[in-house]
Amino acid sequence: MNTALAIELSGLCKSFRVRRARAVTRLSSVKDFISPISEHVIAVDHVSFAIQPGERVAFIGPNGAGKSTTLKVLSGILHPDAGTAQVLGLTPWRERQKLGFHIGTVFGQRSQLWYHLPARDTFELLGHVYELSPARLRERLKALTEAFELGPLLDKPVSQLSLGERMRAEVAASLLHRPRILFLDEPTIGLDVSAKATIRTLLERQSEQDGATLLLTSHDTGDMERVCQRVIVIHTGRVVWDGSIAELRRGYLGKKRVRLLSERPALSFALPGVRLVAEAAYRCELEVSVEVTPVGRVIAAALEQGALHDLTIEDPPLDEIIQAFYRKTSYRTVDPVPVPTPIRVAQ
Repeated sequence: MNTALAIELSGLCKSFRVRRARAVTRLSSVKDFISPISEHVIAVDHVSFAIQPGERVAFIGPNGAGKSTTLKVLSGILHPDAGTAQVLGLTPWRERQKLGFHIGTVFGQRSQLWYHLPARDTFELLGHVYELSPARLRERLKALTEAFELGPLLDKPVSQLSLGERMRAEVAASLLHRPRILFLDEPTIGLDVSAKATIRTLLERQSEQDGATLLLTSHDTGDMERVCQRVIVIHTGRVVWDGSIAELRRGYLGKKRVRLLSERPALSFALPGVRLVAEAAYRCELEVSVEVTPVGRVIAAALEQGALHDLTIEDPPLDEIIQAFYRKTSYRTVDPVPVPTPIRVAQ
C-alpha cells in the first residue's frame, strides 16, 4: 500500500447476516412464527480506489449502495470481511485509536454534541479527548467560532439550536483537532437552502485552509458540485464510476436546457427530441435531446417564427445526469480486484 496516499482501498468486502421474517401460511408451524430466516447481504463488494491528500471527493450512490458501510470501515468502526484498506498509512480497524487523532467524522443523522448541554461543553470535552493543551484549545476554538459564526450559539443548550446551527457546530467539533481527513455522511440532510449553502462554503474553505482531505456522501448533488472535485459512484456495493464531475457530465450528457425570450408571445416546436419544460408569455424553456435534434436546429426553428431577444443554453441539473448514469451503468464495475480469500461473514 502507498503510504503517501490519504486513503487506499483494494478489494474491500463487507457483508452482514440479516434476519428476515418467514412467510406465514395456514400450515406454518410455531417455529415458523418465532424463528426468522437468516441470510447474508453483501454491502461492499470488492471496492477499490485511492485518494490523494487534500482531495475533496464525493462518494455517491442510491440508498443501500454501501456508502455508509465503506465510511465505517475507513473510520475503524467496522471490520471488513476481505481486502485491504489504509488511511494515512494506518489500518483503520487495527489502529483505530491512533487514527482517531487524525480524522474527523460528521454523520448527518448522528450527533456528537451533548443534547442538553451547551456546545462549548462538548468542545472542551473533545479538547481533552484529543489531548489539546488549554492554550491550543482556546486558539482553535476562537478560530472556528469566528469562521462558523458560533459566538451566540456556544453557550446555548444544543436542544435549543436550529438544525442548521447544530450542523455548523457539528462540523466545527469535527475540525477542532485539525484532522487530516474528514469523513462526512449526509452533512446537509434536512437543511434548508441557506443552511446548506453555508455548510458547503465552510467545508470548502476549511479544506483549503487546512489542506484536509474530504470524503463526502450525499444524495444532494449540490453538495458534490459546490464542495468536491471528484466523484466516485457506488452501486450495489461496487464502484461503477470514478472521475471528475466534468467527465461525468461529458460522458452521460445527452440533453441540453434551452431558454428563449422571443418577440412572439408563444413559440411552437414540432421537432423530435424536444420537450417543452416551462412556458410563459414571450418565454419558454425546452429540454433538447441532442442525440436526436441538434440545438442549432432548435434555434433555427425559433428564429423562423420571429426574432429572439435572449437565448440561454445550459446543461441539465446534475441530479438528472446522475439518474441517467444509473440507468446506463446499473451493474458495470470499474476494475474489480479479485480477492483469493473467501469472504468471512461477520457473526
